[in-house]
Amino acid sequence: MRAAAFSDLIGPDGVEIIEQDDPEPGAGEAVVDVRACSINRHDLWILQNDSAMVSEGATPFVSGLDVAGVVSETGDGAGVSEGDRVLLCPNQTCGTCEYCREGPENLCQSFMLFHGGLAEQAAVDAHRLIPLPDEVGFAEAAALPTSYLTAFHMLRKAEAGAGDLLFVPGAAGGVGVALVQLTDVMGARTIGTSTSAEKLSRLESLGCDHTVQSADVDEIESAVWEIGQVDATLNHLAGEYTKLGLKVLKRGGKQVICGRTAGPKCEFDAAPFFLGHNEVIGSTMGTQPELATLVDLVADGGFEPVVSRTYSLEETGRAFADMEDREAFGKLVVEP
Repeated sequence: MRAAAFSDLIGPDGVEIIEQDDPEPGAGEAVVDVRACSINRHDLWILQNDSAMVSEGATPFVSGLDVAGVVSETGDGAGVSEGDRVLLCPNQTCGTCEYCREGPENLCQSFMLFHGGLAEQAAVDAHRLIPLPDEVGFAEAAALPTSYLTAFHMLRKAEAGAGDLLFVPGAAGGVGVALVQLTDVMGARTIGTSTSAEKLSRLESLGCDHTVQSADVDEIESAVWEIGQVDATLNHLAGEYTKLGLKVLKRGGKQVICGRTAGPKCEFDAAPFFLGHNEVIGSTMGTQPELATLVDLVADGGFEPVVSRTYSLEETGRAFADMEDREAFGKLVVEP
C-alpha cells in the first residue's frame, strides 16, 4: 500500500509517498481502508521537528490521527465486520490506571494518540471504531476526532451553557471554527477573532455573534470590553492570548487552554486572577462517547463540519503547506 510519510522533519517538503506492506490485523484489531484523514496542527508540529513525540530517528513516519473509512479485514474479537463504515477515535489509553478507571479517559497517565492514517490502509484498535451512519460523509467524519472533539470537551470543561458569552481568539482555525459551530448549537454566544475579513464573514455565517478583525491583544481587549465581560475564554493559541483571555473574563469566569499555536509559554498577572476568582483549565482531546455524540449530531443535521479542501494522498505535502500558510478556513482532509 501507499503512504504519505514524513521522510525528513523539515516541514511540508519532507513528505514523501512510500510503499509499505499491507497491514494485517491482530487480535482485537481491524484493517480500515482509509477514505479520509484530516490533518492537524499536531501533525504539522511533528513534520516541523517541533514535537517531542517523534525524532529524526523515527523517520519515515506516517502520521494522521483522524481516520474515516471502511473495514476491510478483522482479527479475532474485533467486534466489527467487513464493510462497516467507521470513524476512529484516536485516543490510546492504558485502560488500567486510576484515571482510566475513574475517567474521563483522556486523563490517562499514559495518554497517547493513534498515528498512521495518511495511508491507503490502517490497522487500528477495533474497539476504538465508531459506527458511521450513511448520512455522514467520510471527509466530514474525518474532520471530527481532533478539532471538534477538542472543542466539545473544552465547552464541557468551561461548563458553558445557553446564553453564555464565550471568547474564541483565533476563531478561523480548525478548533476555532468547531467552537463557533458547537457554541451556536448549544445556544451560547461567541466573540471570534481573525485578521481576515473574509474569514470573519464566514464565521458569522456559522453563527458567530461578534467578530473582531485584529491580532493585536490590546485592540482585541478593547473590542471585547465594548461587547461585554465573557463567561469563558476558549483558547487554542496560548502565548500572549492567555493574559488577554483572563483580562476579559467576568468574575468567576474560566479560561480553557488546549494548544500553543501562538507560543508555548503563558504569562499573566496574579492579583487580578485570584481576586477575580478565575480559573485556568487545561484540556486535551475528549472521550470516545463524546465523539460518538458528535457523530450523532452531524447525522441528525445539528451541524455540518467545515471542510476547507480535500487532497489526494500525493498532495499531502501541499496540504501541510496550506496549513502552514494559514490560508485555510476549517479542516484540510486527505483522501487516499
